[in-house]
Amino acid sequence: MRIHNFSAGPSALPAEVLEQAQAELLDFPFNGKSTGMSVMEISHRGKVYMAVAAEVERDLRELLAVPANYKVLFLQGGGKGEFSLIPLNLLRGKTSADYVDTGHWSVGAVQEARKYCTPNVIASSKDRDYVYVPPQAAWQPNADAAYRHICSNETIHGVEYQWTPQVDDDVPLVSDMSSNILSRVFDLSKFGCIYAGAQKNIGPSGVTVLIVREDLLGKPHPFTPSVFDYTQQAANEWMLNTPPTFGVYLAGLTFKWLKARGGVAGVEKINIEKSRLLYDCIDGSGGFYRNGVDKADRSRMNVPFFIRDDALHAAFVAEADAAGLAGLKGHRAIGGIRASLYNAVSLAAVQALVDFMNDFARRRG
Repeated sequence: MRIHNFSAGPSALPAEVLEQAQAELLDFPFNGKSTGMSVMEISHRGKVYMAVAAEVERDLRELLAVPANYKVLFLQGGGKGEFSLIPLNLLRGKTSADYVDTGHWSVGAVQEARKYCTPNVIASSKDRDYVYVPPQAAWQPNADAAYRHICSNETIHGVEYQWTPQVDDDVPLVSDMSSNILSRVFDLSKFGCIYAGAQKNIGPSGVTVLIVREDLLGKPHPFTPSVFDYTQQAANEWMLNTPPTFGVYLAGLTFKWLKARGGVAGVEKINIEKSRLLYDCIDGSGGFYRNGVDKADRSRMNVPFFIRDDALHAAFVAEADAAGLAGLKGHRAIGGIRASLYNAVSLAAVQALVDFMNDFARRRG
């Protein structure tokens, strides 16, 4: 029996996607005909897989309304790998970059950037233990920065930008969207580059999606490995090396699944409903549960919360797991409970979690 998976990543995949992959695992159909082999066995440079790859990219471009002057790359290394690859590719001869610090992953990005440049932390919510997004009016940007980096959703602290920063100078905006890409509508043209590990809203781990404006290409650091050079990968249609072919194929199935549900706008409506249901349960528990994030900056994707009696956290996780509600243990950095509500997590799953939470509070309150 399938359980309800609230893991922060690798996370739930749509059942329909897994079922289609299962049906096609031994014999991948192409143009209505049998290929006699798995998509994992097909040459990435052959006409069959090249057609698959082209369709996957077209569907992602459609879902995110990617402008024509942006390159879409399917790479490896994960979002954390991009902490290094962003400065290697986008410094373009400059020596500093701006970073907004909103939590654990922002800190990680800054730490990696220090190996290659001077990262200027132009705003931080560390003063309140990362429970809010610093308003742009409080930022102290540098006009000579190579780029301006944000993490649009912090999976551990449960903080999400509900707005897009306005860039009034020539410094391109870069965003780590690993945990909320494809979950909400946004204007990609406001960004110079976005990136995301696949293992939350796209597909299995092992694929990294990167979308970069063409004018930012062409000046990678000389030390940049060829396979992580955006310019070379773009020139070779992200086939400079063997890509994660099965992961890209599964991402393509997920894109089809999203399109069948009204695209990003369609799933955003469901995500709003899911997160509202869970936050209402927390806020209406009379203090038994609490979430400390400012309401205006609460994440729709990752909801950390705490029980009034800290000693009950372990019991909550154990009982939830026994009830078929998995992946709820909070991150070791902050503890507590965390429910991740990615696109593949159904409204019914969230309702089951809320029902369990209400029952647990009645029995333990």
